[in-house]
Amino acid sequence: MARKRIGVARGVTAAIVLILMGQQAVAAELAQSGSVPQAGAAVTGWPNPWQVRLRALGVITEDSGYVNAVPGSGLSYSNTVTPELDISYYFTDNIATELILGTTYANIEGQGAIGALGNVGKVWLLPPTLTLQYHFTNFGAFKPYVGAGLNYTIFYNQHAGSADALKVDNTFGTALQVGFDYMVDQHWGINFDVKKLFLKPDFDVTVDGAKQTGKAELDPWLIGAGVTYRF
Repeated sequence: MARKRIGVARGVTAAIVLILMGQQAVAAELAQSGSVPQAGAAVTGWPNPWQVRLRALGVITEDSGYVNAVPGSGLSYSNTVTPELDISYYFTDNIATELILGTTYANIEGQGAIGALGNVGKVWLLPPTLTLQYHFTNFGAFKPYVGAGLNYTIFYNQHAGSADALKVDNTFGTALQVGFDYMVDQHWGINFDVKKLFLKPDFDVTVDGAKQTGKAELDPWLIGAGVTYRF
């Protein structure tokens, strides 16, 4: 786990360094070309690299998982709808990085051999995700993109239901992404986005005084629609 945390910290640090290098490179290019705008002049050169989106997000989980010591055990999870904010930085017209922010909850239900438990518990999760994207720019106002990245999910406000105690471990995951913006004008657009998170946290659960371990295979689809604003 320590190695994974170090790896993520390095990855985030690298992303920040790339952003700063990208800003310096753009400034240098403008200075060399003589296109740095003078005070009071209209800005017509390189577009602002920052962009934000606000989406309504549907979280659809895979109903899979198990308790290690109980053959035939299964788990299912509630689907939810939640707001999502993301912040993008464009290194070029085609290459961007996106930080995805949002939080939601999941009710955990016993299935199969543990179906009699019903609602095992409820947890809230915060899954910040950083993706690197390629944006296609040859379709006019229609701007599709694909992306892939890294996720770290934090589970908090965990409450046991039929179980005596429940603890889902924070975990790393990966993400794939596809979507598009349809730009209404230079700044505003409409966005549709689909992400797949590969998320399989371990958990500890205590039932009738017996402590068990297992794995919750959430692997959610994140389906969102909303508005885009390019600065």
